[in-house]
This record gives sequence, structure tokens and C-alpha cells, in this order.
Amino acid sequence: MTLIIDCHGHYTTAPVAHDEWRKAQIAAWKAGTDAPPYPDISDDDLRASVEANQLRLLRERGADMTIFSPRASVMGHHIGDAAVSQAWTRACNDLIARVVKLYPETFIGVCQLPQSPGVAIADSIAELERCVVEHGFVGCNLNPDPGGGHFTSPPLTDRAWYPFYEKMVGLDVPAMVHVSGSCNPGLHATGAFYIAADTIAFMQFLEGDLFADFPTLRFIIPHGGGAVPYHWGRYRGLADMLKKPPLASHVMQNVYFDTCVYHQPGIGLLFEVIDPKNILFGSEMVGAVRGIDPETGRYFDDTKRYVDALGLDNVTRHAVYEGNARRVFPRLDSQLKAAGR
Repeated sequence: MTLIIDCHGHYTTAPVAHDEWRKAQIAAWKAGTDAPPYPDISDDDLRASVEANQLRLLRERGADMTIFSPRASVMGHHIGDAAVSQAWTRACNDLIARVVKLYPETFIGVCQLPQSPGVAIADSIAELERCVVEHGFVGCNLNPDPGGGHFTSPPLTDRAWYPFYEKMVGLDVPAMVHVSGSCNPGLHATGAFYIAADTIAFMQFLEGDLFADFPTLRFIIPHGGGAVPYHWGRYRGLADMLKKPPLASHVMQNVYFDTCVYHQPGIGLLFEVIDPKNILFGSEMVGAVRGIDPETGRYFDDTKRYVDALGLDNVTRHAVYEGNARRVFPRLDSQLKAAGR
């Protein structure tokens, strides 16, 4: 029986006290004072935050587990300084670890990183290692633009990122390329910044030769790969113009897309264009689009029903729902096997 593994879940329903502490932390930083102590959040608070939300929806929609990370839109790498980001990141990741401990059959952790504009990515290595080794996390979310919508960081293929990639390879964990909130008024966070960053990341991978240096490095580009599947011919043509190998060998041995595409024609296009071995089931639930589609009467982010409607053969269905996730996240596979799953 195939496990339905959602590769893209965020803790968007964290207890109010957690979010209030973040507001106080930012206010203290602006005032030049110390942040207050982190609040005492009980296990019952955590249970209430997920049982009425992620757990309920997973069961209603027929999924078994989710790869769970802090809320992406409030990672806020552009807010405060490196110390502020470090403290907030640890608080967010520790909360994820507690949820995973309460519901180990349903949630498995992925960490955010304490990135800050102008701060070397090497400073994030310790947090990645802490979360993987101490908490059993299986991956991370890597922000290609911690500046919050101004794209001043070097491309993901630049050697400035290499120390972090070396640690990823050493720990055998992938990264989801995921920006946070936007401080650029011209870039709506989820409707523009997310999709733009996904598309930009893919083009950076195409232009560079990162995977020649790191042949086992793995990235998930979320939100269905941004605009990439829709413009696949453009990227194939650009690879040719830039004298790069075909995309299948140059990029797609290392890059994967999720199914966070919120309508049936979009999912159909994704599977028509992209090899299913590069597609992982994901919903971003509870996330960017939470409403009910008036055309269908179903939630926009109920992506499993779109995938089910494709009528995939059993081998492909298993790969998209379970097999690809276990291959891209080897530590997830090891933990599942240890649990007899």
C-alpha cells in the first residue's frame, strides 16, 4: 500500500504565543533592548494547533504524513540582524521538533535556516547540523534571496554557497528552495515573489555547472517549479544556446518539482512536461491559498484530488506519492524503514 507523503507542509497554525513573541522580539531589536524570554507553550497548545488544522485536513484528504517546516512567509530573513534571525530560527525549528515528537507517524521535520542579508551561508551550517543530528530532521528550506525581494544575493551556483552544499552532501539531505516574506512592494509574497524565485532558481541552475561539482546535491523547487513547466521549451532552447547539456542530464538529475499547483489544467501540464520521476506530491497545506474554489466547491490546495484525477498507472502513482520522496529524502526513508513502514 502506497504511503501518501506530502513533501511541502508548513506550520502556519503555530500557537499565538509563538507569533506574539516574534513581534516582541522585533520590537525589542528596533528599540535596542533585549527580547523577552520565549513563552512557555504546552504540548496541549501544540496539539490544538494541528489537530484542528493539518491533522484534520490530512485525514480528510487521504494523505498519511507531511514533511513539516516552519511557516515560510515569516522566516523573515530580511528582518533584524543575524542574532535576531538565529534566535527566531531556533525557536521555530524547536517548535517543529516538538510537533514531530508528538505525532511521529504523521510529521517529519525540515528546518529553516538563520540566513541574513550579507551574512555568509556558512553561518547556517551549525543549525542544519543541529536539526538533523539532534532532532532527526530530513532536510532544510534554503532561501535564495534573504533580502526579501531584492535579489541581491549571489546566484545559487556561486561558490559562496559551496560550504553549505558540502554539509548538505555530507548529511545527505536535500533543500527546498523557498523564499520568505517580501519587503518589496512590487512583489506580492505568495503570488509574485514565490513564483519568481522558483523560476529564477531554475535558470541559475541551468546557467551554471553546480551539479558537476556536487553530483548528489538535491533541490526541490516548490509551487510546481514556478513558471518553468509552462516555458519548458524556452529553457530547453536556452540550454542549447548556452552550450549546456540537455536539461535531463544537466539539471534534472538533481532538481525536483512539487505538485503545489492549484487547478487541474496546471497539474495536467506539469505531468505532461516533467518526467514523473522528478515530481513529488505536495500541497503547501495549510498555506498560501486556503479558500474554496467556487468553480469546483473544493479547496484550492487539495492537490491530491488533482493528481488522482490524472489516472496514473500504479508505478507512477507510487513514485509521485511515496517513492520519489523516499529517494530525495534518504533520511526520511531510513526513519520509515526503522518504523516498519
